[in-house]
Amino acid sequence: MRIKEREIKDRKDVEKILRESRVCRLAMVDGDKPYVVPLNFGYKDGFLFFHSAKEGRKIDLIKKNPNVCFEVDKLIRLKKAKCACDFGIEYKSVIGSGTAEFLDDLEEKIEGLNAIMSQYSGRQFEYTNKMLEKTIVIKVTIDTMTGKQS
Repeated sequence: MRIKEREIKDRKDVEKILRESRVCRLAMVDGDKPYVVPLNFGYKDGFLFFHSAKEGRKIDLIKKNPNVCFEVDKLIRLKKAKCACDFGIEYKSVIGSGTAEFLDDLEEKIEGLNAIMSQYSGRQFEYTNKMLEKTIVIKVTIDTMTGKQS
């Protein structure tokens, strides 16, 4: 990190940002071009979870290359000023990388979906077999992540 005093070093603080964020941007590689998509997500025990339909660009790209990058952020305050150069934003963010995999085991899929639902509702749900059959759950094992604040 270029400006060391902006780095959030305590993993608990980084995980708190992940738990409090509402959108995760997942980046993948499409040939020689990047592809990023905003997603609902869940964070639990060092893993990110996403859900998806069984078809689509994201699914195709992860099948070709499971290495992904992710980003979440949390706006704290917009700092307004008379001069453009004095405008700014107070924020906290997390950027990381990891390896994505598709969960096939029914119990693992349910655990992943509950991580996502807990992210937004604080509770768990029941899922019908029909719902589970038409949904792909993606688990990202996080290799690295850094927190930053401004």
